[in-house]
Amino acid sequence: MSTEPNAERIRVRGLVQGVGFRPTVWNLAHRLKLQGAVWNDSEGVLIDLVGDAEQINKLILSLQQQPPPLARIDSIERLPLDADVSYSDFTIIESQCGEIKTGIVPDAATCTACLVDIFDSKNRRFDYAFTNCTHCGPRLSIVKAIPYDRATTSMAAFQQCDACLSEYRDPADRRFHAQPNACPVCGPELWLEDDSGVIESSKKDGQAISQAAGLIKRGAIVAIKGIGGVHLACDATNDQAVALLRSRKRRYHKAFALMAKDTAMITRFAKMSDAEQKLLQSVAAPIVVLDQADAENPASGVAPGQNTLGFMLPYTPLHHLLMSKLDNPIVLTSGNQSDEPQVISNEEARARLSGIADYWLLHDREIVNRLDDSVVRIVDEQRCTLRRARGYAPEPLMLPPGFEQSPAILALGGELKNSFCLIKQKQAIVSQHMGDLENAATLTEYQRTLKLYSDLFQHKPEVVVIDRHPNYLSSQWGEAFAADSEIALVKIQHHHAHIASTLAEHGYALDGEPVLGIALDGLGMGEGGALWGGEFLKVNYLSSERLGHFKPVAMLGGAKAMYEPWRNTLAYLMSEFSWEQVATEYKHLELIQFLQSKPISNLQQMLTRQLNSPLASSCGRLFDAVAAAIGVCREQASHEGQAAIELEALVDRSELGLHAERYAGRQQLVDGKTVIDWLPLWNALLEDLSSGATSRQIATRFHSGLINTVVEMAVNLCKQQKLNTVVLSGGVFQNRVIMEGVSQQLRENSLKVMTPHLLPANDGGLSLGQAVIAAARQINTHPQ
Repeated sequence: MSTEPNAERIRVRGLVQGVGFRPTVWNLAHRLKLQGAVWNDSEGVLIDLVGDAEQINKLILSLQQQPPPLARIDSIERLPLDADVSYSDFTIIESQCGEIKTGIVPDAATCTACLVDIFDSKNRRFDYAFTNCTHCGPRLSIVKAIPYDRATTSMAAFQQCDACLSEYRDPADRRFHAQPNACPVCGPELWLEDDSGVIESSKKDGQAISQAAGLIKRGAIVAIKGIGGVHLACDATNDQAVALLRSRKRRYHKAFALMAKDTAMITRFAKMSDAEQKLLQSVAAPIVVLDQADAENPASGVAPGQNTLGFMLPYTPLHHLLMSKLDNPIVLTSGNQSDEPQVISNEEARARLSGIADYWLLHDREIVNRLDDSVVRIVDEQRCTLRRARGYAPEPLMLPPGFEQSPAILALGGELKNSFCLIKQKQAIVSQHMGDLENAATLTEYQRTLKLYSDLFQHKPEVVVIDRHPNYLSSQWGEAFAADSEIALVKIQHHHAHIASTLAEHGYALDGEPVLGIALDGLGMGEGGALWGGEFLKVNYLSSERLGHFKPVAMLGGAKAMYEPWRNTLAYLMSEFSWEQVATEYKHLELIQFLQSKPISNLQQMLTRQLNSPLASSCGRLFDAVAAAIGVCREQASHEGQAAIELEALVDRSELGLHAERYAGRQQLVDGKTVIDWLPLWNALLEDLSSGATSRQIATRFHSGLINTVVEMAVNLCKQQKLNTVVLSGGVFQNRVIMEGVSQQLRENSLKVMTPHLLPANDGGLSLGQAVIAAARQINTHPQ
């Protein structure tokens, strides 16, 4: 007895283009003897299937359980196929255009199969630096438009040879529709330059990489054009080369990233857990911050004042081939002057890195999107993202329940560590790390990338969202853009955005109960123009109520206090004591003698007259104050967060918890808010300095006291407000000691804890929080 075959149309949404999804379906359909077709369109992938119902179910189940390595399936919808559609075979058909609703996959580290190709002397891609397939290689870095096809990438400039074209057209081949597919015959070329121009010998038989490796061994600084930008490389064990790179780049203290050949090379210099190794070897291939080992040390200038090293493994064939010829790790830092955007073009590399690099290892594949290396760390047994860029961006996040009717939103982030966020079709698309917008060149790059994302995702915002701070360049640009475009402008409080970002990442529903948000950072504008940074907030997406905060203390000299930590020490001493009392009672201390060398009288007058001394409840400035008090970055900090990072590095984890009560803050009720002042901490610190306590001991005690203070405050507020969930965010929570200590103690008090993982706790996650708060308010104001 014959039966009619089943016929279904399958809609697959998610990250399903440019990842080998269609050939996977093709292979499954042929194996299961199904007819139909598969194609890309603006919403993802469509599949028509005709055949036995059980076989169709098997195909769907296989896609769900074993999707292609780079794919992410967000949803599968099954509909009956029109009766008038018929198929005699199963085929892959060309992409269909329309309104863009699908995502772009992040760039992916070289897969195992491609590694075999480049190290096999009999393979036609032996030693070829641009080898890739549907499971690896460039994506966001080369794409200009969607749908993601070769014609819309920078690979359009390279016409495939017959052999590559055969692979590209064969659904059974792993390079089927691999848009960057190439080989030495038809693909991008690599060469080496010096100040005089191209070194002709470098163009022969893969000599460029061998020559570059030899130069690095001899102490040279080589600019290397990679997948998302140009890096500067030197031997990480060569003190002279590292010092020279620091001097030329004008990056005097911030740690350099390192690349190692393999995990065995990393373990010569750093400790590595299974979780950390998994991150290093993941398709994102980020820089992973690791504890230094007690064995070998890199050059002293690699990570001054720190007890961690940031390592990554090779993530392109070029890097694999280079590292295979080296016996030591290399410094691999962004190709730029300090604080400028990383260069991405050959012309920029020659011009802007002249005087920094000795040689240039370049190629002729255009980098469309600049992508810094992502930076992550294992904190509290979870991935903590410090910088989200290559390998992670622009993977979209599904919005939590309740946000289905959100309008199109553009949120512009903050000033430092900027990212921006687009909301469209129930998803949030957060850009790669853009950098600090204080720099004009970074602002220009920011505007260029905004336009590119708008084009890529065909995004037309109905609402623009900015931070409340009027001096942020992102806020100023957003105001002008909203006015010119005649669309709504929404201003969001900085710390509310921090907490909302973490709520959204965790999929917390729009109608979820309020939580206690603890936002600890350097600075953000609060109510009435006040500067906040040590905040305890009752939060949901729609509103934020300030329940408590750190006692505001003056920033002597305004912005100077962020880069001259001693100013914060003096401000705290003047806030908690009279200067005359401290100067008399502790005149024997080296700290007081140092401060006496400063213009104390002028600074006291500034404070009394409230001239250029804004009050700030900043946790970041408290870190600066304590660091400077014990001689860490006292006179000057060359980069944001330096004092706090070096203070964390001093902590003796075996001594954590000791002296915590002596270093804890006091809770007092002021104008209906619970305020923490730090008089006990400063009394203890001055006593310990007098008794000869080491900087390591004081740093450990400070961390212990801060953890206890934050936890005690949180527990009390949760009891008062009947809250059971605490959300931690803000740049201070990138301190592993603080994040782990606070999280663990809160859980011991039966509180649920949410922390950022996929997005940074610093201002890199701010744009997502801005976007979802604005979306919630729009939905609440205009319910469907």
